[in-house]
Formats: sequence, structure tokens, C-alpha cells
Amino acid sequence: MTRTPPRTNFHSSELIRCLADLGIADAPDHGAAFAERLGQWIHFADAITLSAVHGEGIASSPKPQAGAHAAACAAAVTEFGRIQDYLFKSITTSCSPGSGKPGKTHLSLPSSEPETVPSQSPAAAYTPYRRFYEAHQRDMDSSIQPLRVNVRSAVAKCSPRLRKLAELDALFEKILRERETKLLSKVPLLLKARFEQLFKEHQQAHADTGEAGNLAGRTRADAWLARFCNDMQMLLLAEMELRLQPAMGLIEAFKQDTQ
Repeated sequence: MTRTPPRTNFHSSELIRCLADLGIADAPDHGAAFAERLGQWIHFADAITLSAVHGEGIASSPKPQAGAHAAACAAAVTEFGRIQDYLFKSITTSCSPGSGKPGKTHLSLPSSEPETVPSQSPAAAYTPYRRFYEAHQRDMDSSIQPLRVNVRSAVAKCSPRLRKLAELDALFEKILRERETKLLSKVPLLLKARFEQLFKEHQQAHADTGEAGNLAGRTRADAWLARFCNDMQMLLLAEMELRLQPAMGLIEAFKQDTQ
């Protein structure tokens, strides 16, 4: 079943809100105008190109038969759902305890035992988790970028109005992709602060109780790492939603055009 991501405001994504809730990024500035902030991302030459494409008239052309249009829309929805489900299952399965067992998922949590982590420096202990998060980012990119291209191609064939929308989407992707990649690459670096916070809280509790090496100490280790893995899963799912939004927007426009 397709999991439709919740709608978000232009000035705030679920990913940004999650980062802010964890205390590792600033809360979104609701007073800043979306158009103004977007304008800061776009070079003036790109703005000229966007304006030209947006200002072009919509040429008339034969519209596909209703049946073919509906079939193309259904195919796009099916592909979107398949990719969304694949990524959702990949994230939730790999972030679950025991996911490191061979054959269960192609992406696995670091295999270190929780009680051994406090003996390492925070930076060394976090490195395998950073790599794990980055592996999921590569998986999302390699799955969602072709999906967006395929949906855009299908949309462009259905009507002059949708073809223009597809052209604008392609241009926006070209203009914003490099900046988006750089910004998303910062998420696993920001997540390090959350890891270190929980790491230090565990060390302090461990020192205060003097439970080194006993069952209670291992339970505390399990608890703080489980909490961190839950936070990491939350961020991965929020990032998945963010990355899927352009394709989802195209599909919604596709659906409206069939009505």
C-alpha cells in the first residue's frame, strides 16, 4: 500500500522540524518569505531561463485519449508506490535491532555491541552510524531521481499544460540539485551532535550509578543506543519524504488533469 507522505508547508519540511526537535538544528523561520529565500538559491542567469520558460505560451496539441491518460497516470502512481514502499521497508528494517544479520537487508546497522561503545571516543563510535546514514542517502538518491525523471516524462506526454510543468520541474531540478545535495549531506554530520549528547548522558548515568559491567549497565547501553537508532530512523524517513515531494507533486498534477 502506498504511504502518502504528510503535506508540509513551503517554509518548513518534516526533516527540518525533526532536526529542530532533536536540538541539532535551528527551528525554521516562519517569517521569511518562501519566494525571497528561494531567490537566494537561484543565480540570475538561471532566473532568466526560468522566467523565459514560465512566460512561454502553451502550444496546442492533440490530447491523448482519456484511457491512455488514465493508464499512464496509474502506471506513475504504481511506480511511485513501489519506490516509496521499498525505501520505507529498507529504512525501518535496517534500523531495527538485529538488522545486522546477513541476508536480512542490504543496509545494516553497525554490529558493535552496545556495551562496548562507551569505551571508544564519541567520534570513533559514531563513524559507522554516519556511514550507515550516508548509505541510505545514496540508496534514496539512486531510487528517487530516476523515479522523478520517469514521472516527469509521463506527465509531459499528456497535455501541453503538463508538458510545461514537466519542463519547469526539470529546470528546477537542474538548478537546485547541487545545493540540495550539499545541504542533505550535512544531516549525518548534524546527527553526530545527537549521538554525542546521548553518549554523554549515558556515560554520566553510568558513572553516577557505578554499574560498570553488570546487567543494569548493559541495559542502559541498550536503551541509549536504541533511542539514537529511533531518532536516526525518524530523520531518514523525513528525508525520504522530502526527496519524494517533487515526484509526488507531479503525480498530483497528473491526477488533477485526468479529472
